[in-house]
Amino acid sequence: MQLQTTFEIPLFSEPLDHSQEIVTLGSCFSNVMGQKLSERKFNVLNNPFGTLFNPISLLQLIDTTLTNAPFPEELFLKHDGRHLHFSCHSSMAASSKESLLQLLSTTTKKTKEALSSASLLIITLGTAYIHEHNPSGKIVANCHKQPAKEFSKRMLSIDEITQAFATTYQHLNKVNANLNILLTVSPVRHTKDGIPENQLSKSTLRVACGQIAESYDNINYFPSYEIMMDELRDYRFYKDDLIHPSAQAEDYIWERFAKSHLSENAQKQAKHIMAIKTALAHKPFNAESESHQKFLKNLLSKMEQMSGKFDFTKEIKLVTDQLLTH
Repeated sequence: MQLQTTFEIPLFSEPLDHSQEIVTLGSCFSNVMGQKLSERKFNVLNNPFGTLFNPISLLQLIDTTLTNAPFPEELFLKHDGRHLHFSCHSSMAASSKESLLQLLSTTTKKTKEALSSASLLIITLGTAYIHEHNPSGKIVANCHKQPAKEFSKRMLSIDEITQAFATTYQHLNKVNANLNILLTVSPVRHTKDGIPENQLSKSTLRVACGQIAESYDNINYFPSYEIMMDELRDYRFYKDDLIHPSAQAEDYIWERFAKSHLSENAQKQAKHIMAIKTALAHKPFNAESESHQKFLKNLLSKMEQMSGKFDFTKEIKLVTDQLLTH
């Protein structure tokens, strides 16, 4: 009896290994993928500007980063003692405008450097709905809990998304002609927009991604949303909020990504690294027992053998601090 519908995901033409740099940008699912890559010792810059849901805000931030353009002055604000910018997530905040400007400058510089040398940019799109700031007429990434009357909400058209992407692609191609781009639609449900509205939004993003991927040789699509909807179509694969994929679902989608986008050697190395991480999380009944001390020494030996390729400095210190010296 078959209890699940599955589908093939084409193998990535240039499989990733640990020597390559990766940048993730977009919705909270980008954070998930970036974190999983980071845990497995890949060189990844994970969502440097914080969570970005709509494609226009995301693409405008890339444009600003790559062209060294200033952040629009009319989109700075102070709220509850924190200085923010409407084009960024609320995690990009500071106690003064000067400090925020410095944070934005540091982040854009770091992001531009990463995009200039990266092998892969993963872009996760969350929603096609946008909020326009009425006083300035500009699209914002986050309303920062400001009064609803200050914004107008609407859905982007497919043409708006593809045209904005074409501009950003030109900027990306100028700084890194070898950059591959992987688009995906977030499996996180935006139920606050409404169930039918969320489906329309995701469909709009999916069509836009399809048109973009067909237009450029170095752009591909990874079906995060489709995996969630078709292979994991059950509420048991969601967290308690019934909006975000559960840890099990995230792991499943990661495995599908790893098999289709990582080299065989990178997959093996990643499994070895995660085995060490699992061992590090082990809580002994008696930390001073002979068996646990032997376990720690074996674990230390494994990390030292891999430390020539990967940075296990923190993990090695964690283990050596537990080893008895007498």
